Amino acid sequence: MRAIIAVPATLALVYRAYSHNSLTPLGIFAAAVTATVHAIHPWNLPFVLLVVFFLAGTRVTKIKADVKAGLTLHSQGSTGGEGPRTHVQVLANSLMSSILTLLHAYQLHVRRDAILSHGEIPQGSFCYKWGGDILVVGIIANYAAVCADTFSSELGILSRTSPRLITSWSLRKVPRGTNGGVTLWGLIAGLLGSMIIVAASLMFLPFCGEDTKGKIGGGEIWNVNQKATLAWGLAIWGALGSLLDSFLGGWFQRSVRDVRSGKIVEGEGGVRVLTVESHSHEHKEGSNTGKESTSQADDGKNPYDPKDKHRASHFGDLKPTRIAESGWDLLDNNDVNFLMAFTMSISAMALAGWYWEVPLDSILKA
Repeated sequence: MRAIIAVPATLALVYRAYSHNSLTPLGIFAAAVTATVHAIHPWNLPFVLLVVFFLAGTRVTKIKADVKAGLTLHSQGSTGGEGPRTHVQVLANSLMSSILTLLHAYQLHVRRDAILSHGEIPQGSFCYKWGGDILVVGIIANYAAVCADTFSSELGILSRTSPRLITSWSLRKVPRGTNGGVTLWGLIAGLLGSMIIVAASLMFLPFCGEDTKGKIGGGEIWNVNQKATLAWGLAIWGALGSLLDSFLGGWFQRSVRDVRSGKIVEGEGGVRVLTVESHSHEHKEGSNTGKESTSQADDGKNPYDPKDKHRASHFGDLKPTRIAESGWDLLDNNDVNFLMAFTMSISAMALAGWYWEVPLDSILKA
């Protein structure tokens, strides 16, 4: 990408993130580095996808933000809603695409050197062909998946119907914001997010044509059906990424519910949320643990008996305030996002290699 375009565009992104409080200071730094990596690529495509994902993601985050803020709680006890994203969240969504972008930029550099060594004009070296350009499929799949997941999370929580836990055999209803909770509207929103990324990809992919056929890096001409197959395949694949994120979150990420409000507690910056068994002084010192600490006091009386007019002022302190709603406490939200993006990118490349009969060990060859 030309520096005359990349530099002001990156500065504009940084200013927007700062002025809209979309990212933390470290998040802005991580985003600037990520944008620089994407701008190194000779094509405009990687940088454009990063911009589209950032703008679309921050836009849907703001949709009915005041309503979403009241649907969950922050781990510090305040109302929920999406706050500024951290550098970890930025990297969880874009690190895989950054790696693939650098690899493909290297591949195009090798092609260009090969063409120049043959004394040919490097016009056809940068068109999008099949074969080694499977790396491009991985880049698009990454952003299609993370954009679908963002749309699904930010818009699905506004659904009028209660989410269903996708990892539950009975698909039981769960509170809004539960990891693994899905709604029909959320799935549709995920497909919309994926289609936005794929539409941008079709606009900026330099498809090979007659003028590049036969040259190094050139390929067969893309017809309408082949472009449609690529577009729908990537759009559906991105939407499946939001489903994979739900499965991973439902299995490996613990959802914590506040028992007093019934709302899900969200960790700042996507980090883990700890369950709180008791706030009582006795519990902290280990003198009253287990289920008995939540059902009766030391004198044998039930501290939650509404008929007891002489209960202590600390009534309810022995009751757990946060309990696990679902999932194992193995990953946090950022881990799940990166694992999902990594899986969808690699598997999309593998599927494309199988469909086009291209061995994956040849992706770095010109």
